[in-house]
Amino acid sequence: MEAYAKAKWVGYPVNKVRLVMALVKGKDVETAINILNFTPNFAAKSIMKTLKSAVANLIDNHRDTTIDTNSVFINTMYADEGPTMKRFKPRAQGRATRIRKRTSHIYIKVATKE
Repeated sequence: MEAYAKAKWVGYPVNKVRLVMALVKGKDVETAINILNFTPNFAAKSIMKTLKSAVANLIDNHRDTTIDTNSVFINTMYADEGPTMKRFKPRAQGRATRIRKRTSHIYIKVATKE
């Protein structure tokens, strides 16, 4: 059984989100949540929320069967680049510098060991 969850327009750059994803990719959900709880990176909170949502979707989609949460693991996990907000900051001598506020889309798919 499989289920997935998406988090779109997360306000962190995709390269920094991928660093945290590399820590928990392929692990079971209990271990991944423990790792994300103690990861000081700011993107860990958004990844943990998406992971918990995917597990809740798995339980909700298969209400007729009993799912052991110890047997749930991360099947697929990736982050894509979202839209970039462009802002300008005033600089010396009347110039302006572009500031790019990057976003990302997080995709997590969980499955049971069967």
